[in-house]
Amino acid sequence: MDITIHASFLPHDDPDACLAFYRDALGFEVRDDVGYEGMRWIRVGPPGQPGTSIVLQPPAADPGITEDERRTIAEMMAKGTFAGIVLATPDLDGVFKRLQDSGAEIVQEPAEQPYGVRDCAVRDPAGNLIRIEERR
Repeated sequence: MDITIHASFLPHDDPDACLAFYRDALGFEVRDDVGYEGMRWIRVGPPGQPGTSIVLQPPAADPGITEDERRTIAEMMAKGTFAGIVLATPDLDGVFKRLQDSGAEIVQEPAEQPYGVRDCAVRDPAGNLIRIEERR
């Protein structure tokens, strides 16, 4: 079976701030930036990997979400507990410095984990947890 991950979705509550984080701090390419009925979806991804993207989307764009669920999502995003993703790089220290210099919210500096990886963690402007592992 040949299956790849094409896109992952992360919520945003400030599209311009999230765009700046993923484009400027992480160095991702902007692949699409689409608006519809006052909402905005932004597709970004690592250069040289056109088949892999992150879609930054309005957190409650699904019409099936209730008002109570919208409030819960907003509360969880504010606490940074709603969504996250794990990225990988051969240059963890360089990426971490770039994120630190950009003013990103640092959650954890690069460290060896007891489960066998070296990684760091930051939050994007929407509160999403971004863990970055060092590829060995």
